[in-house]
Amino acid sequence: MSKGTLVVISGFSGVGKGTIVHELLNRYDNYKLSVSATTRKPRDGEEDGRDYFFISHDEFDDMIACDKLIEYAKYVDNYYGTPRDYVENELEAGNNVILEIEIQGAGKIKKKHPESLLIFVAPPSAKELHNRLLSRGTETPEVIRSRMRRAIEESEGIENYDYIVVNDNLNRCVEEINNMIELQKNKVSRQLTYIKKIQSELREYWKGE
Repeated sequence: MSKGTLVVISGFSGVGKGTIVHELLNRYDNYKLSVSATTRKPRDGEEDGRDYFFISHDEFDDMIACDKLIEYAKYVDNYYGTPRDYVENELEAGNNVILEIEIQGAGKIKKKHPESLLIFVAPPSAKELHNRLLSRGTETPEVIRSRMRRAIEESEGIENYDYIVVNDNLNRCVEEINNMIELQKNKVSRQLTYIKKIQSELREYWKGE
């Protein structure tokens, strides 16, 4: 069994990345969404180990000290982070692990895991992004302006991603992302096979000398 791929999916607020991740998990049986650890209290209906790993501040501090988190950040007095063991166990089991995080976190992941695949989901246009935020009907004009302003800042980091996928058609977008991930997995598998092969051949050649 080949090892799974660590996949980072980012995108502007309102671009539809959550829907894309949901579709990947539903359509294919070899995807897992990384479950984050957090120090905040569970909300109604949330379940430990399914929505988050709910832990204390002391436990989170211990995870940081022992390098048990791939990445972490602090929001409104609470910590959120990606547990290393959960991700690595799923990858070893052959599953592709999805991290739905922002650009800053994606950069940290790439530095620690160069083999990871960074995918940025983009809208067809800025106007369409604005329309999607409006269509939610859940945010004030001030919040929408804030999200559009944030998108300007985030656009400065898009070039650091391996792929950019325009979400103009959900089905096509999901299939395109799945194909990218499978290509990455096959590429890594071929590279590892060759590395092991050439290392073995070189050792045998050295013995013969």
